[in-house]
Amino acid sequence: MHDAPPARFPVGRTILLGAMFMGMGMTLPIFNHFVPVFLREIGLSATLITFVLTWDNYLNMFMQPIVGQLSDRTRTRLGRRKPWVMAGAPIAMTAFLFVPHSATALGVMTAIFLTNFGNALIRSPGVALIGDLYPSQQRSLANGIINLMLGVGATLAYFGGGVLYGLFGRYAPFVFGSGVMGLALLIAYFFVHEPKQPLYEPEEKEAGLLESVRALVRMRNLNLLWMLGAILSWFMGFTALEALLSLIGKEALGIPPDQMGQLVAVLPAAFIVCALPSGMLATRFGRKPIILLGIAGLIATLLYGYFVQSLPMLIGFLLPAGAFWALVNVNSLPALYDTAPTLRAGIVTGLYYFASNLSAVLGPQLAGVLVDRTGDNYRNVFLYGACFMALAGMCMMRVRVR
Repeated sequence: MHDAPPARFPVGRTILLGAMFMGMGMTLPIFNHFVPVFLREIGLSATLITFVLTWDNYLNMFMQPIVGQLSDRTRTRLGRRKPWVMAGAPIAMTAFLFVPHSATALGVMTAIFLTNFGNALIRSPGVALIGDLYPSQQRSLANGIINLMLGVGATLAYFGGGVLYGLFGRYAPFVFGSGVMGLALLIAYFFVHEPKQPLYEPEEKEAGLLESVRALVRMRNLNLLWMLGAILSWFMGFTALEALLSLIGKEALGIPPDQMGQLVAVLPAAFIVCALPSGMLATRFGRKPIILLGIAGLIATLLYGYFVQSLPMLIGFLLPAGAFWALVNVNSLPALYDTAPTLRAGIVTGLYYFASNLSAVLGPQLAGVLVDRTGDNYRNVFLYGACFMALAGMCMMRVRVR
């Protein structure tokens, strides 16, 4: 392998790779928006709804690093990473179609598990493909373009899913998501050409959960612990909002799922617009001040959200929420690296995904318990999110970043 960069940045290759990721990532927004509504129609409480939505995330904590390591040792005529993508995508897109057909919580849970099992086969090898195809100095730009396309995909999924639900019923958004994933699979097979050997030295792989936790205990780095506490807290608040936003619209505001889906598309759209400025502001003023600005903005926005009564007021919540979330989320992993400059990059990445995956399980589940304990008051999710953002701010104040 060599480390010499190509003469120009491969825009065409990056767009094709981004189209693959975008197509395979469009199922998640559709899932997050409509599955809570279906589970509510079955008669489940908010606690059970959030459990069904998130229990499979335990799988991601352990499976993704393992699959990434296995793909390193895979040798086929398609390459090392593509076989995993080609195996995972059909499982995910097929299982995804069964989600709206399931009439019981167990059926939904099974379809969710199989969908996420297929997605777990895709994620780590797909990310590793970026390291295989780009030199280190081009990876940030490539990753930025890919994440931009993922954001566009999320916006299209919310808006398009809402329109399709209104026109054709509950199955249409899932057929749409599965069809787009099938198109992404064709792009991966015919247009994403993986070399038999990596062209460049790949970035260090994400460490496994046990390795990351052992390193954290050995370091006794309070600065790192405060940063992880901040990451865990702000994801606890935001993932709960994502999981229950469609039910907030339906139960608290009386907005049907199709119209709510079109409105929710405003949030990722605002995130897309503010993602690049967020990184530029952090470069100019420092990551910690920009993250704290985003946290303060989210606290104020979530408190405002509790009092939303109309569609214009809801848009007035969604736009700044997406913008302030960009200030926090875009800079979170780089800030974590800053708190532990002597720790291996793969271990820091492993700790980041452990915290984010753990919060993706606990955040919505605790919010569901709160909703049930307060008489099905879904507005309390806004207060819940504001409390965890405040906790994140307190942790972040204790962090020293370079």
